[in-house]
Amino acid sequence: MSALIGFSVYVLLVLALGLLARRRSSSSPEEYFLAGRGLGTLVLFMALFGTNATSFVLVGIPARSYTDGIGIFGLNAPIVALGIPLSFWAIGSPARRIARRLGALSPAELYARRLDSRFVGLTLFAFFTLYTLPYMVQAVKAAAVLLSLDSGGRISPALGGFAVVCLSLVYTSLGGMRATAWTNVFQGGLFLTFMVAAIFLMGADLGGPAAAMQAVHAQDARLLLLGDTGLFEPRAWFSWGLTISLTVIAFPHMLARLMAGSSESTLRNSARLYPPALLLLWLPAVLIGVWGAGAHPGLERPDQIFGVMTSGHLPGWIAPLGFLAVLAAVMSTLDAQLLTLSSMLVRDVLAPFRGGREASDASDVRHGRVFALTVGVLVFVLAQTWGASVFDISRRAFEGYTTLVPTLLLGVRWRRFTAAGAIASILLGNAVLLLAWAGQLPTAGFLPVFWGVVAALAAGVLVSLLTAPPPAELIERAFGDREQVPRPRPS
Repeated sequence: MSALIGFSVYVLLVLALGLLARRRSSSSPEEYFLAGRGLGTLVLFMALFGTNATSFVLVGIPARSYTDGIGIFGLNAPIVALGIPLSFWAIGSPARRIARRLGALSPAELYARRLDSRFVGLTLFAFFTLYTLPYMVQAVKAAAVLLSLDSGGRISPALGGFAVVCLSLVYTSLGGMRATAWTNVFQGGLFLTFMVAAIFLMGADLGGPAAAMQAVHAQDARLLLLGDTGLFEPRAWFSWGLTISLTVIAFPHMLARLMAGSSESTLRNSARLYPPALLLLWLPAVLIGVWGAGAHPGLERPDQIFGVMTSGHLPGWIAPLGFLAVLAAVMSTLDAQLLTLSSMLVRDVLAPFRGGREASDASDVRHGRVFALTVGVLVFVLAQTWGASVFDISRRAFEGYTTLVPTLLLGVRWRRFTAAGAIASILLGNAVLLLAWAGQLPTAGFLPVFWGVVAALAAGVLVSLLTAPPPAELIERAFGDREQVPRPRPS
């Protein structure tokens, strides 16, 4: 009953925020898709952090720590905490400036206008969608599994997944990016506060951190040691570090949020807040999995360890918040993905059919809502049929995103970069990745993504040098003086 009450309160809060955002929003595509490019530091940081902290962290990382041990923290957290803010500076900051200068409202549209090639935009859209859909599926799967577990099986995974998708669609459609950003402030604060509190309370219930670790040691001492095989092997570790630090900037929903920042200072301040916030989230996630291996050995489905630990080792008054924390993490990402995919469908796929009409009317917003509904239905269907684990689905998506980073970087940092170079980079990088995944290319101990990135970078540079440089007027439009537009009032 307490879980149902908590869920009902959560639903009412996010819907209220969606309605409030709708009252602040106009019908323009810029307002709906990018919150009028006016997100201030707090809202932008929580939008980025909430979008980045998905069920991969709250469900996938405890599950992987349950099987592989405490070394999962070193495999991911320090690299992420440093790599992501650097990628915001290297790609996000110039992308925000160029998008404002060119009037781009989606990541794919940004690069299409920067390179004066609609085909570049369509190609990016295709690969963004290819890797975003699995990422959305794993989020819905994780929330559905935990809702079923938290309800004692009374709510089926199918019904739970349906509820999650519907709620995300409702408040996203109400207020667009402003609604998703405002709800992310609430959602991000919820799951971060819960994770910090939970690890202290779980530790106390297990007899203290020392006793919890002793139980793990008695069950499987290997879990307290740094591994030396699999992802822990040096070349695989380097490859995974490259992936986990670069992939976030290639999430189209993260790049869109950076494009919505009100100023350079908001991006810098958000980047400064990132490392401590990520460490506060990742350490509890890893410890929940490791301590769970000592307290509940032999789980057939490691993805359930987060739910098992929260229901079994937290006081009754806080245990139901465990599901709400995962739900908040899932929806703070799912809403952004729905909005960004729909914005690219409107701005990049529908563009050839506008007949020259400018996209500054309410019809694009209506189309965006219809496309978001279509994507939501597709994600729900896939979540019912996809059988892979949360971690494995996420890992494939992360590696695919990473192959797009050379194009994203060169497009906003190198004036000589060409449309042909972008197409070559995207296609060759992904071809190499797919061949390596299939075992058709030697990897020399590196993960397939390493060679995909190398191929993408080499192709982008070489083909750009072998083709005609972009016109000077195009370069001036994209890279000229800093934006000369008035700054919108921060949200």
